[in-house]
Amino acid sequence: MRAALDTNIMAYAEGVGDRERCSRARQLVAELPVEHVVLPAQATGELYRVLTSRAGFTGSKAREAILGWSDSFEVANSTWSAFQSAFDLATDHQIQIWDALILSVAVENHCRLLLSEDLQQGFVWRGANVVNPLAESADPLLTRFLDV
Repeated sequence: MRAALDTNIMAYAEGVGDRERCSRARQLVAELPVEHVVLPAQATGELYRVLTSRAGFTGSKAREAILGWSDSFEVANSTWSAFQSAFDLATDHQIQIWDALILSVAVENHCRLLLSEDLQQGFVWRGANVVNPLAESADPLLTRFLDV
């Protein structure tokens, strides 16, 4: 089983947000089976924006943080096919285009999970399940993934 990370999980792990979410995101990242996790390139670009605009990181510090993520996890590029699917998702399900692209890239990379606090918990598209890993009760699929 594979999982993709959305921007918000990485941002919390970088310390952007309230103490509880940041702590839970760091704990989650520490438990992830590295070889089964994908970072959509779109999410890393969004992370750069969040770190430089909200967290006060310099461009250099944000770049180093993102390179650290890419040293640990596979980065998946956005393909034209992923964009086409994202347009369909955005149109048919009223999902923001950039969130749709992240989900589409997750699907292209055979992910069963997209770990996100922003997208609708429980939304399933082409076999990928949106799971909020910071929710009070643990999702059974996420629990299974972490037990790999």
